[in-house]
Amino acid sequence: MPLILDDGATEAGLESTIVAGRTVLRPGPVTRAALLDHLPGGGRGPGGKVAVTEDDGPHDRPPTGPRPSPGGRAVTAPGQLESHYAPSKALRLNALDAEADEWLIGFGAVAGDVSLSTSGSLVEAAAKLFDLLHAADANDRPRIAVAPIPSEGIGEAINDRLRRAAHR
Repeated sequence: MPLILDDGATEAGLESTIVAGRTVLRPGPVTRAALLDHLPGGGRGPGGKVAVTEDDGPHDRPPTGPRPSPGGRAVTAPGQLESHYAPSKALRLNALDAEADEWLIGFGAVAGDVSLSTSGSLVEAAAKLFDLLHAADANDRPRIAVAPIPSEGIGEAINDRLRRAAHR
């Protein structure tokens, strides 16, 4: 592509939530819970069953984990490939400390070389995620480690992006 427009960081730090009907195709700043709050009946369909799904059909992967590549089912929205913003270095998730050859991105009580949020704010972590992944990719250590991130709220989308970034 001969031109890339960069309008700076997004307000929420992560790309948008993508929804088709009542299926979340890509988790983002608008969480599944927030969607349910704004649907008639709290998002419950006939028989009281929650009618907003986290996935796009039966499968054996986590509901917000890597999505199919073009060789599998059709990609219907941006960010559904198994690997999305993958740093050039190996990325280890849920790290409580750095190994000797790793740059650690901390969160909350897990201190690191840098931190997504020392206070444990998921909103702050979302806003800093891609900048800190870029910084970790640019430093001289050959591997990257990231502290555990809670999966509630926007943490679901942060973990989705981290799993994709770690996919090799």
